[in-house]
Amino acid sequence: MTTLVDNIQHVESTSYNGGAVVKIFLQPGASLDTANAQVTAGSQYLLRQLPAGILPPQVINFSASSVPILQLGISGEGLSEQVLNDNSTNVIRTQLVTTPGAVVPLPFGGKQRQINIAMDQAAMQSKGIAPGEMLAALAQQNVVTPAGTIKIGTKEYDVIPNGAPRSIEEIAALPIKQVNGTTIYLRDIATVSDGFQVQSNVVRQDGHRGVLISVLKSGDASTLDVVSGTKKLLPRVQTLVPPELKITPLSDQSIFVRGAVQGVIREAVIAAALTGLMILLFLGSWRSTLIIAVSIPLSILTSVIVLGLLGETINTMTLGGLALAVGILVDDATVTIENIERFLEEGQGLHESILEGAAQISVPALVSTLCICIVFLPMFFLSGVSRYLFVPLAEAVVFAMLASYVLSRTLVPTLAMYLLKAKSHHGPAATRNPLVLFQRAFEHIFERIRTAYHGLLETFVAHRKIFIPSFLGVCLLMFLLIPFLGQDFFPSTDSGQFILHVRAATGTRIEDMARLTDQVEDHIRQEIPPNEVGNILDNIGLPYSQINTQHLTNGAIGPYDGDVMVSLKEDHHSTDRYIAHLRRDLPKLFPGTTFYFLPADITTQILNFGLPAPIDIQFEGSDVKQSHELASQLMEELRKDVPGLTDLRIQQPFDYPTLKVNVDRTKALQGGYTSTDVATSLRNTLSGSFQVNPQFFLNWKTGNQYPLVAQTPQYNMDTLAAMQNIPLNRGSLGNAAGRQQETLNNVATIERGTEMGTMSHYNIRRVIDIYGSVQGRDLGAISRDIDRILDHHRKTLPRGTYVTLRGQVETMKTSYIGLLGGLAFSIVLVYLLIVVNFQSWVDPFIIITALPAALAGIVLFLFITATRLSVPALMGAIMCMGVATANSILVVSFAKLRYEDHGDAIRAAVEAGFTRFRPVMMTALAMIIGMVPMALGLGDGGEQNAPLGRAVIGGLMCATVATLVFVPTVFALIHGRKPKPTNVPVTESAEALPA
Repeated sequence: MTTLVDNIQHVESTSYNGGAVVKIFLQPGASLDTANAQVTAGSQYLLRQLPAGILPPQVINFSASSVPILQLGISGEGLSEQVLNDNSTNVIRTQLVTTPGAVVPLPFGGKQRQINIAMDQAAMQSKGIAPGEMLAALAQQNVVTPAGTIKIGTKEYDVIPNGAPRSIEEIAALPIKQVNGTTIYLRDIATVSDGFQVQSNVVRQDGHRGVLISVLKSGDASTLDVVSGTKKLLPRVQTLVPPELKITPLSDQSIFVRGAVQGVIREAVIAAALTGLMILLFLGSWRSTLIIAVSIPLSILTSVIVLGLLGETINTMTLGGLALAVGILVDDATVTIENIERFLEEGQGLHESILEGAAQISVPALVSTLCICIVFLPMFFLSGVSRYLFVPLAEAVVFAMLASYVLSRTLVPTLAMYLLKAKSHHGPAATRNPLVLFQRAFEHIFERIRTAYHGLLETFVAHRKIFIPSFLGVCLLMFLLIPFLGQDFFPSTDSGQFILHVRAATGTRIEDMARLTDQVEDHIRQEIPPNEVGNILDNIGLPYSQINTQHLTNGAIGPYDGDVMVSLKEDHHSTDRYIAHLRRDLPKLFPGTTFYFLPADITTQILNFGLPAPIDIQFEGSDVKQSHELASQLMEELRKDVPGLTDLRIQQPFDYPTLKVNVDRTKALQGGYTSTDVATSLRNTLSGSFQVNPQFFLNWKTGNQYPLVAQTPQYNMDTLAAMQNIPLNRGSLGNAAGRQQETLNNVATIERGTEMGTMSHYNIRRVIDIYGSVQGRDLGAISRDIDRILDHHRKTLPRGTYVTLRGQVETMKTSYIGLLGGLAFSIVLVYLLIVVNFQSWVDPFIIITALPAALAGIVLFLFITATRLSVPALMGAIMCMGVATANSILVVSFAKLRYEDHGDAIRAAVEAGFTRFRPVMMTALAMIIGMVPMALGLGDGGEQNAPLGRAVIGGLMCATVATLVFVPTVFALIHGRKPKPTNVPVTESAEALPA
């Protein structure tokens, strides 16, 4: 593959008992279509070099979002597991795959239907028939072949031979061999029945056995659309199966997604309402408030339309971006209306006020809008999961902001023409309207605050050489809180579900594993009150189909693995509390059994990218046993020295029990046998004939085709003696004729041993994985502790052995580096944009001096609210850089204007702060209030976007303080050292800038 496939980033593989999964990760930007063609061609070439009986590989495309979004429980009173699996495979699944965007692997659980030929070892031995002879005769008697047509008279007849039996009885009556004139039929040496494959996967719903169908979404398909489309098909599917069969939706991720979407929409509506009320309070005019409020839904609608044209879906990230923008969307409209109102107050006519007020701020408003939009540019240079998550959010905000600007240039002036009125200059009229009285009282209080602020600003400006370093020092002190914040990739959410994985002793039979799972399930029901348990679903063992195995993310490697999926009802207690109690109690109650919890919500499953845990410590070396010993020692050290690191286990067991058959080749040769004869006899007896010699039985009533498998029943092969008495095929050397048929114990010995339960490779080299999860601590702190221990161990590792920390930790570090780089880049972009507009290097520097306070406010607010640093919080910090700059532009531009008029930098700074106090406070409060619903993190999935809202609020609060007191002081300090400027014509963009 490494020779035939281009643009490989790395290759991972996992080998199971009887199968293997190879994952090829491509470089960013590589063509998936080209890779598909190359992998398919290469695998067909390599197939010729593999042992006989290996099937051609199944090539599927895997993405981070390839996780189950809906699971259907199939059950039925009085219906066997065989019937349930048959209907699920051949009826239900074939209908569900027609749902657009749905990927439906083969069912889990049940018993796969097949026609069993249960070989009777004693009868075969007494009649001198080996398994190979029987299979060869069966293949000659069970054929589907055309015979042609014949023309007789005026008709042409299709000739149909009865080459393939049409019933179980006909199969049993097939002749196998003649001995001394006596015909031996299949029924004489075997029992033919309509049975099932040896069960290796058990599914139970609330203790009752059944079948599980998982529905995944492909690519960029909408989770809600796929689930909705699947559920719409269920009534039709129900008419195609027996009436006793029930199809029950389970683990429906669309409930969580829909709840998150509704929560974001609710936050946006609340934010819009609060913003409107705040504007009404400041402006005191319902007409002006209505004009401004209209821009919110229209901007959002425009953004949704553009997102749809780009192929994006409505999801929590795009809606989160729109909710994030609600408080900012009113900025352009507010500035326009306020400027129009200012001209009306000066006595100009309505028409002239609208034209001049809108035209005067068109360029500066554009600059302010671009400052907010340009900070999202670095998002488009991210890669991996961060790009997948945040580019849609950035697009949603940018499109909404640009639409808001266009509306402020077109719709807002038009509505102002029809709704606003010219001002009378006779003073406020007497009124008893309580709303008007309240607004006037607010204005009185606001003016008192504004006057107090004027005196405070004069003091700060007068003592600017002391105030500036003191303010910067306080900001720097805030950054000392960063180590106490903690770091996570994404905030955890309580989805009302959890998945417990149970791994029994290596080699445990699936029947015993099912009994163990019963006991674990009983303890779970004791731990969680009955009124909080929705349903419990068990999925034990490995799936039948390799397609299902390719989609596995739970780390299962054999029949001794099982998942217990618990869904809780609404108004349940904390899911994390139940998980902590089970983590503490289960290992004590079931010693020797490994327990770990898998992510239940769709977001964490995507972030883990196919791994069963967020932490993967991988040993890579030439000596796998040595790597296992090193991993065992490291795991014990991690248990002792890293608090909060839980669910530690080594993925690859080394104690899978084996029975090694040692063939005495000399003795076998003397009897006319080879190692091939011995191996073929063992395979046909123990595993069945289907792998190497596949044959089928066609059900003529349904048109379904089932495997025809010859095998000795497992209940007859339950001792070493039974295995030793397996009859051998006739010698392929041709010198066994006339001799008594040999059994296995005549040519071989059997000894017990152990082997690896699974083999894993990374870039072709064998690896040992230590998986772990997090409880009670942040992922960043745990990863630092792990890195410290790994750095110590790397010094003593054997030559050629490497240890690497992978998993969600690796992705988190990459995302942090990208987002922190994007944060720095966004500040540079904002600065350069202002430089172009101001045609100056100094004034833009004064403007961005508010940004350190914004960053300090983010840190402080996250600390106060006990919110860990995360990717959403960093995203909020990036957005805050653009928003915080807009108000600083307003203050500095006005200060520059006043300074050019009279040449007194101190006076200009104070006038700018005092004059722009209202618009700065109004727009800042609008943005902050717009973020409050998101920051509260209420509703399903609200915890994920809460850090984003909190980061913006904290940054805006401190940035607003800096804009009103620190920025004017810096202006006075820098311009106070310059000589008085010569009056020059003031440019349009400097006369008025957006609030």
